[in-house]
Amino acid sequence: MRLVNFQTRSGPVCYGSAVLLASADTLLALDLQRIFHAQGLRLQTAVDGAAVLEALQTFEEVTAILLDVRLDGAPQLLAAMRGSGIHKRCAIAIVAEQVSEEWVARLREGAIDDVVSRNADSAVWKNHLHMMQRGHRLLCELEELRASSLKELQHDRLTGVFNRETMLTLLFRETDRVQRLHGALCLILFDLDDFTYWNEKLGREVCDGLLREVSARVGRLLRSYDLLGRTGADEFLLALPGCGTVNATLLAERLRIEVLSVPFTATEEISVELTASFGIAASGGRSPVVVMREAEQTLGLARQAGPDTIRCAGEVQPSSLQLLPDAEALV
Repeated sequence: MRLVNFQTRSGPVCYGSAVLLASADTLLALDLQRIFHAQGLRLQTAVDGAAVLEALQTFEEVTAILLDVRLDGAPQLLAAMRGSGIHKRCAIAIVAEQVSEEWVARLREGAIDDVVSRNADSAVWKNHLHMMQRGHRLLCELEELRASSLKELQHDRLTGVFNRETMLTLLFRETDRVQRLHGALCLILFDLDDFTYWNEKLGREVCDGLLREVSARVGRLLRSYDLLGRTGADEFLLALPGCGTVNATLLAERLRIEVLSVPFTATEEISVELTASFGIAASGGRSPVVVMREAEQTLGLARQAGPDTIRCAGEVQPSSLQLLPDAEALV
């Protein structure tokens, strides 16, 4: 593994501060050194794939990568760079004798930003580098906008957790996994008791803060693969893969004790202690729409029984269950 640095004179830089050439061709490196030197660029050469990956991890100033198609393992190296996310900060161009259908396909799919002829002169390189910079910057901006738009579509704007539509979509995915693997999946639907009272007493803005804090506290009790969404004004849904009704009930008890029983700071003068009603339903591989309806019906029964009540669909009232010392390990 070997890196070769080519230093240039100081001067205006038309494309970032450094260009990385992935090539074992000394003549190509010397030729590009001369061209980039005239443009005030610094060229760094890596003669094998391992050196390329090391350089990209070490030198943050690298903003363009030139991959020689003659380099051993060039396609695999391109795939590795793409998988590592390097393309998000570096434009990637292929240096080849001609533009083949393969590289045109890579251009169309966004794997690379350009293809440059091995025999390109200084003027051609200058134009290509400029277009690479502009195109890559626009591509990154579009990707950021796409990711931002997708997040807004999937998440509740107030609390940041998933919205109802996204939760239903994810439930179909989880139900498919339950059907394939014969696993467990439970839903906990809970609604804050008499939250309208607090809205009228404290105002919408303060209660929005309470909802955000409820979401944050609940999230801290969940596993990395559990799902949390806001499905109504003060209603939340938990989807618990691999969890049966007993452990789901124990988690509901923990939510009552560790989330809702701990006072919330509404204002500097006022602390609020909230309660909630809980409806629990097991998937059993059934349609998420059916299971959601069952959870909603069970939540309705919990509301009828009074505040701070847990009901589990199809089972004896679970609110009498005691929170076991090792309940946290079970959930």
